[in-house]
Amino acid sequence: MSKKDPNVDEEMALFKDAIKGVKKLSHDTIITPRKQTSKADKTKVMGKETQNHEFYFSDEFEPHLSENGPVQYARDGVSKYEVKKLRRGVYVPDIYLDMHGMTQQEAKRELAAMIAACIKENVSCACVMHGIGKHILKQKAPMWLAQHPDVLAFHQAPLEFGGNGALLVLIEVPER
Repeated sequence: MSKKDPNVDEEMALFKDAIKGVKKLSHDTIITPRKQTSKADKTKVMGKETQNHEFYFSDEFEPHLSENGPVQYARDGVSKYEVKKLRRGVYVPDIYLDMHGMTQQEAKRELAAMIAACIKENVSCACVMHGIGKHILKQKAPMWLAQHPDVLAFHQAPLEFGGNGALLVLIEVPER
């Protein structure tokens, strides 16, 4: 037995009256199947990543850096001898970044651009001059550098490259 509610018929009539003259929408969404990514596509993506290195830097992350003595860092697998060569000034920087007077955002952006330029130009050693000032960039620059995957090591620069107000950075340059 079917018992129809008389209110349903009235509501349906009201609904049809309300939508009179409305056009039906056409479905225009196109779903394309995912294609397999090739090595060329992956290198294109890596190229875009090297253009924007800034996403590696977080203000929340604090790596464990030695608080005694000069600022130094070496990524896992990097010989301590490389850090020693940085300290002695054996590596001579080919690129200098002067961050004096920059805000933290500007400094982050410029640091990312410097690392990207080093990779593009096959430069393995750079000098980051953060200055001393209020110690803001002096504290932040090593934290940002320690987060970047292409930074092998860094050490407080010798006096001829800036001393307490600078860092010498050793950057991993892919062989081409």
